[in-house]
Amino acid sequence: MPKATFTRRATRPSTRQPLTPDRVLDAALALADAEGLDALSMRRVAGALGVEAMSLYNHVANKDALLSGLVDRVVGEIDLPAIGGDWRTEMRRRAVSAHATLTRHPWAALLILSRISVGPMMLRYINATVGCLREAGFSYAQADHAWNAIDCHVYGFTVQALKFPLKPEEYAPAARGYLPMIPPDLPYFRGLTVEVAEGRHDGLHAFTFGLDLILDGLERMRLASPAESPPER
Repeated sequence: MPKATFTRRATRPSTRQPLTPDRVLDAALALADAEGLDALSMRRVAGALGVEAMSLYNHVANKDALLSGLVDRVVGEIDLPAIGGDWRTEMRRRAVSAHATLTRHPWAALLILSRISVGPMMLRYINATVGCLREAGFSYAQADHAWNAIDCHVYGFTVQALKFPLKPEEYAPAARGYLPMIPPDLPYFRGLTVEVAEGRHDGLHAFTFGLDLILDGLERMRLASPAESPPER
């Protein structure tokens, strides 16, 4: 009887990409964007990567560290203001970029506001923001107030826009439906509602309208203050 012969099958090299902190954050970001933070768990992220949940802990300490990493990843998408550039142009660009970034990641605004973040992107973001204002002649205290006034508008407007229950095309029909509920002794509220209901005002709020009002006020404050020397380096 002839001897059976066995041939060694060539083994294919593994095509699975090695797990890294960046890959973990990429998967977590995609999951949060698609389903929101409530859907985010170490198990779900591991499933998206095709690994066991315990494998993630070699790259991310825990879910809290994962959330901190997501904050830093999102902040890293926001345009940094140029230190030494025209402060108003740079801070306006920063604010518009922040609004767009937070709109792309609808879960991010409330997460950022709820955490103290010291990731490298956040630290660069803060330094560039304060540096831009300080080099323009704002004191450190004024820079802090200015930065926070702008960011209150960014976060507040963005969250309101994301959470508002009506789409733009629904404003006029909704206004027509509300009109019978507004009593005659509230003439100004009724007058505004009529403007929207009849199409003379679309009811939409522009992000840059409030932003420019804030920047105008900060410029008046800057011009009214004595010129300050730039910080020592």
